[in-house]
Amino acid sequence: MSDQGGVPSFHIDQVHRAEQTLNVRLLDDQAELPGVVRMRRWVRDALAVRAGETAVDLGCGTGTEVVELARSVGESGRAIGIDPNPSMLAVARQRAAGVRTEFIEGSAYALPLPDGVVDVLRCERVYQHLDDPARATAEIARVTRPGGRVALIDSDWSTAILHPGDPQVIEAMRQRMDAAVPNRRSGRRLRGLLAEAGFVIEDMGSEAVIWGPDSAVPMCTAFAESVVAEGTITVEQRDRLLGDIEHGIAAGDYHFSVTMFAVIARHP
Repeated sequence: MSDQGGVPSFHIDQVHRAEQTLNVRLLDDQAELPGVVRMRRWVRDALAVRAGETAVDLGCGTGTEVVELARSVGESGRAIGIDPNPSMLAVARQRAAGVRTEFIEGSAYALPLPDGVVDVLRCERVYQHLDDPARATAEIARVTRPGGRVALIDSDWSTAILHPGDPQVIEAMRQRMDAAVPNRRSGRRLRGLLAEAGFVIEDMGSEAVIWGPDSAVPMCTAFAESVVAEGTITVEQRDRLLGDIEHGIAAGDYHFSVTMFAVIARHP
């Protein structure tokens, strides 16, 4: 999280080992959130991956969805995970041991695949970290065969709600995230990016992902620490905010959510 302080990043090939461990834990926690589970299930159904197909998860992280793709494509197909982070790929390979999968180091801006070989591609919560999403979408179009299906899934951080806490402190942190995340409103842009790249839009979905304290507090704490270090808020403001959140959790008066959007498209 070296480029965003508390927000799991696609550019995690530069993080330190301790940050990598936290990233893996956060990704594991997020994978269990009911909203993420529902969104992933909806995307799987919409993509309808078939035996024998070549299916790719771009920004595969710990490899969870690559394993799911492998179950669908079977022995005659290919399930490929692409990620820029070698140590994250090592985690994915270890977890997918015994499953027919491939994990390849690569960038969203230069996919390590030939033209027109992919039947299905999914990309989840990557675009928010990209400073040139149109370039990444053009790469996706390049590797997807005619008739191939693509699912882009991402959060729109302008929809984030955090309660309780001082609204001024929360707003200061929101503005800092605005500056730190290259494409924090990516959720609303997915359809337009795919259309611009020549894809035919087939369906859209959304899910308000509600984060429980176990998954949200570590991320909020890490981000609060980073904005204190940068001088955005004071130590006292940080402590008051974290205290308010702690008291809210104890009283059952707590909420943190962000809306995820998914767009299903077909390459003509």
